[in-house]
Amino acid sequence: MATNHLQEIQEYGQSIWIDNLTRDIIQSGELKNLVANQGISGITSNPAIFEKAMSGDKSQSAYANNAIYDADIEAGVRAQLPTYKIYESLVFADIRNAADILRPVYEASNGVDGYVSIEVPPTIAHDTQATINEARRYFQEIGRENIMIKIPGTESGLPAVDQVIADGINVNITLLFSVQSYINTAWAYIRGLEKRVAEDKDISKIASVASFFLSRIDSNIDAKIDAKLHRGVDDINLEAKLSAVKGKVAIANAKIAYQEYKKIIESDRWQALAAKGAKVQRLLWASTSTKDPHYSDVMYVDQLIGRDTVNTLPPSTIAACVDHCDVGDRLGTNLKEAYQLIESLKDPDINIDINTVMDELLVEGIDKFVQPFQSLMNSLENKVKLLSPV
Repeated sequence: MATNHLQEIQEYGQSIWIDNLTRDIIQSGELKNLVANQGISGITSNPAIFEKAMSGDKSQSAYANNAIYDADIEAGVRAQLPTYKIYESLVFADIRNAADILRPVYEASNGVDGYVSIEVPPTIAHDTQATINEARRYFQEIGRENIMIKIPGTESGLPAVDQVIADGINVNITLLFSVQSYINTAWAYIRGLEKRVAEDKDISKIASVASFFLSRIDSNIDAKIDAKLHRGVDDINLEAKLSAVKGKVAIANAKIAYQEYKKIIESDRWQALAAKGAKVQRLLWASTSTKDPHYSDVMYVDQLIGRDTVNTLPPSTIAACVDHCDVGDRLGTNLKEAYQLIESLKDPDINIDINTVMDELLVEGIDKFVQPFQSLMNSLENKVKLLSPV
């Protein structure tokens, strides 16, 4: 029998989640099969994924079919619900059903795995109180213990994380690019838990992940390197220096973030929470599909396997990993090279400010969720008009 590389990865202490959720994979039985037989133990979703699901994008699932939502949209029209409430009724139903499929994983892992993530509206990414309000409402209305509310790791988002964790709500902090943004996120989680402890509330059932994005970093930096090379480089050593950076920064950055995670869980503040049953906030590798065809299609899987982490993979990367992942515990390897690589970006010949890159990516990341969210609202509005009685 062929080795199931996804299940093999679990032996190293890493969970594999799927970065895709559509009604099709729920109703077809595809999701149940992935959970029962392929080692998938969680789901991440975002506005872009739902926009593709409801438009019937075949790249997301072989079963993609936007008509599958029509009956529920018609029901919303008959109930005279506003478009946004119709959207929520569709998404909340999918989240509940997926959470029910993953419930056995949640129970078997004692609440470590088995989660479905749903993001608050991306249009409120810079509004702390609105984020808190929506996170509370989503968690209450969906009514499943094994969901995580996704909150962007913006300057406004982190105080919301602090409060929502204190409320006892599971949180997936998303759109993290820099190591410092991860560190800030980890301490927001800790502050939220400490607030609960101060109120003599249980912290043993709260879970959180910090979603650290990968391929977008390499795409951004590779484009800058290519621009320098395109302008022409006379020195062959300089050309080699520039080329050596390509496709390497995201993995090096992730390895450094993981070292910060290890420092944080060794701190006295964390140890005090752990003694009261707190679960570690795991780093979750996101944006894991390789964008450059010259790179391995599983490079963001093979190189970042390590204990107490999660990797969320789109369907195409799951299929590639099942076929040819090279599984090994590599997250803690080649650390000296990782630090040197990040430091090399300051070299005058390379001259890439990684902090500026990370700021750019956060702004772009929010926009990449806002645009499909608005597109989906527009599409639903058009469908509502078609289905409304004259």
